[in-house]
Amino acid sequence: MGIFKKKNQPVEEEVKSPSEDLKLLILDKLNEKLKGMLYDNCIIMPKGFSIDVQIGRTDEKDDVKIIQAIFVVKHDDFDEPLIDPVDAQGKSDEETAQMAADIFYAGVWHPIEQSISKKNPVHFSVDYLRQHYDFDMYCQSVVRIGVKDKKPVMIMAYIKDEIAKYLGSKKYYWIRVYLAKMGEKKIIEIRVNGSVCPDLGKFFEEYVNSWEDETGFVCEKQYALFVQREDDKCPFNKQTVIEAAREAIERMTKIKSREDYEAMSNKVEEMTGDKNLAAEIRIFIPEVFAKLTLGYREGDSLFLMEGEGDDVSQIEFKKTQLRSYFYIQQAVLEFFNKKPSQEEVTNIVANSVAFRELKKAMEQAKEHGQEIQPSDLYVPGTSYKINSDNYKVW
Repeated sequence: MGIFKKKNQPVEEEVKSPSEDLKLLILDKLNEKLKGMLYDNCIIMPKGFSIDVQIGRTDEKDDVKIIQAIFVVKHDDFDEPLIDPVDAQGKSDEETAQMAADIFYAGVWHPIEQSISKKNPVHFSVDYLRQHYDFDMYCQSVVRIGVKDKKPVMIMAYIKDEIAKYLGSKKYYWIRVYLAKMGEKKIIEIRVNGSVCPDLGKFFEEYVNSWEDETGFVCEKQYALFVQREDDKCPFNKQTVIEAAREAIERMTKIKSREDYEAMSNKVEEMTGDKNLAAEIRIFIPEVFAKLTLGYREGDSLFLMEGEGDDVSQIEFKKTQLRSYFYIQQAVLEFFNKKPSQEEVTNIVANSVAFRELKKAMEQAKEHGQEIQPSDLYVPGTSYKINSDNYKVW
């Protein structure tokens, strides 16, 4: 049996890519600060946190290495991993890795570390749709690049009166504010649990426009972490929603009759065990399809319709406060990655309320001799109705 190698036979060594070497270097630099445990090419930290690094784009200009390091923080109570893209540069891999580690540590790990020790929390009280939640916010350093002769400000303060409107029933939320400007070009991007929330951007317009005295590339970034004081009591998990949404999408592409639609509805309700959640999946799949394919601008809101006839009322809240919405969106994005046919997409989009309203608006404009494109239109959000007396938004 060939248990032993022949004498002088070369042993094959694992060949690492330059990106893999850079990833390990960044993890080493970061762990010098964190004092965690390096295991399986990631850092394991107390209280169940783990940190991984992926290398995005790389470049070299005038002997300066430029990289994008994507830090991925996971925790059992996170519905989505916390993702922090960091741009770093240096004259060597070591210098570049050090800069990436320093930026992540200052911007993201500080508030996480505060949440672990419960240091200096700021209370946020959340009330919506007859529900109440209490959160502690942890927020610290503003990461600044290219900023000269300007005193730092707590940029999260610009949305302090809006934050509670975006927090729902999850155990953890995080907000990432990224502001950048180079010449006339500017970027204002605010994400809640990884999802872009365009309505929050308007609160930073005046602040970013005030950077006129700066030259070159300037950016500021800040994270805030929100931890609910109570445990998460949601009766369903993310995977249940995604699997049911996948099934619904596949069936929706083939629906030809009322019987097909009812069969799809029954299957989704069977998979979720919850008719209200099944209704959310059926309603929001066509709306997410429409948003992603038609190109109109859409706000952060949902509008829940309650009552009948003349007694119908409309309650506004945010998409980030309905956890199923972005689970459904993930399933839709997975479906698009499979490169579906135009017919399959059209079968679903045609059932969207937004699509029908958009089509009506374009036809009315045409009757008045005007021509508008979907990108010219703005929809503040999605309206929906659940026919159930015990419907609760999770």
